[in-house]
Amino acid sequence: MASNKIGRINDDIQRVLAAKLRDVKDPRVQQGMISVTRVETTGDLRYCKVWLSVLGLESEKEFRRGLKSASGWLRRELGSTLDLRYTPELVFEVDHSIEYGAHISEMINSLDIRHDGDENDEL
Repeated sequence: MASNKIGRINDDIQRVLAAKLRDVKDPRVQQGMISVTRVETTGDLRYCKVWLSVLGLESEKEFRRGLKSASGWLRRELGSTLDLRYTPELVFEVDHSIEYGAHISEMINSLDIRHDGDENDEL
């Protein structure tokens, strides 16, 4: 039963953070299109690991510094929006999976693959 509750809390945190990240005024954070891809909260609700994917990321180091700077404000906003016993400390990770998927898709599209139906067109 606890895992269902943690799952709902993770979904709520993901939804709230996705909305609040747009309101962060730090230019280091607003480098591109930010998506919250995954959230994992510990069972005691003390820590929350948040994976962010950013399309158009210029400097990952500066992005991380901006997130660390804004984490207190985001935590306070999270606490005021959600009614939790403890507002978890936010730990941010950059997720490169969407970027990697786009790169693989580009590579596949650039291949010159002949299909079975193409041979009949040449005759």
